[in-house]
Amino acid sequence: MQQGTLMRKVKSKSWKKQRYFKLQDDCMTIWYHSKRTGKTESAFSISDVETVREGHQSEVLQSLAEEFPPERCFTIVFYGRRGNLDLIAGSAEEAQCWVQGLRQLIEPCPSMCIAILGLTICISAGHRSFPLTLALVSLTWIRDWFQKADKNKDGRMNFKEVQHLLKMMNVDMNEDHALRLFQDADRSESGTLEGEEFVLFYKALTQREEVLSLFQEFSEDGKKLTLLELVDFLRQEQLEDEGTEELAMELIDKYEPSETARARHVLSADGFLMYLCSPEGSIFNPQHRVLWQDMNQPLCHYFISSSHNTYLIEDQIRGQSSIEGYIRALKRGCRCLEVDCWDGPNGEPMVYHGHTFTSKIPFREVVSTLGKYAFKVRHPSPGAEGCGWPSMGGGTWLQLAHGVVMGPWRGSTLQSASLSPIPQELKHKILLKGKKIGRLEDTLDGPGDEVPDVSDDDNGAEAEEERRRAKVVLVDDVPITQHGFALQKDKETLAQALSDCVIYCKNVSFQGFQEARSHSRPSEISSLSEGKARKLIRDTGNEFVRHNAWQLTRIYPSGMRTDSSNYSPQEMWNVGCQIVALNFQTAGTEMDLCDGLFSQNGRCGYVLKPPFMRDEETLFNPSDPSSREGPGPITLTIQVISGQQLPKVANSKDGAIIDPFVRVEIHGVPVDQAHQETKYIENNGEPHSDPAVPRHLPCPPSPSSIHSPFPGFNPRWDETLQFQLHVPELALVRFVVEDYDKTSRNDFVGQFTLAFANIKPGYRHIHLLSKDGTSIPPSSLFVHIRITE
Repeated sequence: MQQGTLMRKVKSKSWKKQRYFKLQDDCMTIWYHSKRTGKTESAFSISDVETVREGHQSEVLQSLAEEFPPERCFTIVFYGRRGNLDLIAGSAEEAQCWVQGLRQLIEPCPSMCIAILGLTICISAGHRSFPLTLALVSLTWIRDWFQKADKNKDGRMNFKEVQHLLKMMNVDMNEDHALRLFQDADRSESGTLEGEEFVLFYKALTQREEVLSLFQEFSEDGKKLTLLELVDFLRQEQLEDEGTEELAMELIDKYEPSETARARHVLSADGFLMYLCSPEGSIFNPQHRVLWQDMNQPLCHYFISSSHNTYLIEDQIRGQSSIEGYIRALKRGCRCLEVDCWDGPNGEPMVYHGHTFTSKIPFREVVSTLGKYAFKVRHPSPGAEGCGWPSMGGGTWLQLAHGVVMGPWRGSTLQSASLSPIPQELKHKILLKGKKIGRLEDTLDGPGDEVPDVSDDDNGAEAEEERRRAKVVLVDDVPITQHGFALQKDKETLAQALSDCVIYCKNVSFQGFQEARSHSRPSEISSLSEGKARKLIRDTGNEFVRHNAWQLTRIYPSGMRTDSSNYSPQEMWNVGCQIVALNFQTAGTEMDLCDGLFSQNGRCGYVLKPPFMRDEETLFNPSDPSSREGPGPITLTIQVISGQQLPKVANSKDGAIIDPFVRVEIHGVPVDQAHQETKYIENNGEPHSDPAVPRHLPCPPSPSSIHSPFPGFNPRWDETLQFQLHVPELALVRFVVEDYDKTSRNDFVGQFTLAFANIKPGYRHIHLLSKDGTSIPPSSLFVHIRITE
């Protein structure tokens, strides 16, 4: 790989161009360029690579299956919404060299040696030979910075390169202070930094005075925490009340870098900081990362992670359909996928957004993809905790619409033949939701012989809404509605084979709550547009909650959202709607809320609704919190203390330093909806308030918050925000960091969202995520959380 390899980069059947790929000496960067011109075209970091797929595992490579064997093909998949890189090697051996090499680089072994900045560091599974300065941050991240700053690639940094590094790292520092840090780190007095000297320089940049102050508050001698002192801290501040002494011993054994200190059962300041930056020190309760909820309730008692038009990765009218949509959704924990099947050429069913100009993908490719990824995909969780979602969390759902399915598809019932199956029964099964000929009971007794026409009324609520609001215009001589959809035929035929696949979730038209109670069954499901759902919430909120306690409801985006924008899922969850379908391809607050809710319970895609939403006789109405049975409002108090290593805003000017502030948002029932903000920290470290924005409780800043040494990089706020929550069981808390701008819209820096039920009180770190939900280590917030009734 370091010698370089000539391979074909492929974008389509006709675009196949040779590029020279080479792994750089840092083993963290891959450059590629045209061999003909010699001009460097692009590069990417190993840290941006999520996985590597072998063979024909993309639409592009599948289209070239007859021309190139699978042994020579592979796909590099990047984090977030960045497009994949499809490559064809000259031989199977070369392909394997790159596939296995990339996998080793992105998935290091539990125990290995890493060469970094001239140092060889041994990392063991127990973390015990893991030096402090490197254990606190991502090794990849620190290497990336060094390589970016080392312009002449000699493995050393002179002072000019250090100044360039500070600008890239979002650090605004005067030249004298920067020179002083440089000279302190340059122990060899060579005028350059290399190896451990750079690590010392980095440690000077990332010193945490607020953590040291907290450490000394509980340490009698200011140098260590004894076992009893650590127990006091865990009980008083972290509110750990069970097995605290055993927990303290575990933390010392796991995070104390000094063998001598471990033997004496004490925790140094370095070990204390390592604990606070660890999963145990995260705001997210680590016990809720795993599968912790009862999975033996009826399906209607769960919120289910759901996507809309899963095959689309762009807009709803002319966007691209791709199996990547399914892969990405499944990897995010989505359990309800949408497959729109239509007759294609030569009788082969195709998947696309019917009556639009979106591209098409063969149904067989979708099914093949689901077979590979529905239950086996693992991925890092957003909080950088490193756990993957298990396949045991329940079945995968498919919403099927229209068209004809070929082949011997036959549904199978569960052993209990229950009309309301539970997630525990659905492990490793695919449950189809769609239109059905006849009754569910008829299918359980045996399929019928006739294949009747399916009228427009059976085509689903989405098609109904589009026809009802249609205003016809001509586009390329094709009749199109004002929302971009071509007019449909009056009748469509539903294949009996497809109908027989729908075993438990027959799609029925919603005719009102009373009608549903009288004539519908728990095994049936209705789909409602976001607009109709809002009207029902507004007019009959309690009836909606009761309905969702015994039957499934799916909500889908308005047909007006042709740009694949999303509605707020929170208002739908407030009345217990289980299948709230979102456009997963569109980043924003709505997908942050979705990821935040489903990041718990092993990321299995199922979250149990609170008890008062599972009672068919409940009095709860989200517009009247007093209707909820249970304790009164609680108070959530958040002290926003500091930020760590905040990234620069994308596409910002060279030398620009961000003016960061934190906004905390509460998403829940209407009375709980709120947001508050800290002051923003200007380049000089002074806190400022935007007079146009209401803030928070008055809280005098501590002296250390008046001037941060590296304000944009490690800002210090020390501000307290307070919220009252009337229905905490439904609340989601979103932390957002933005770059304040007086003249234009603030720029996004990072965010983290979680359900209130998953918050751990005490001193906690919040590991920030990017706009598309991927981690951006080591960027974080340091906060103190207190919850009182």
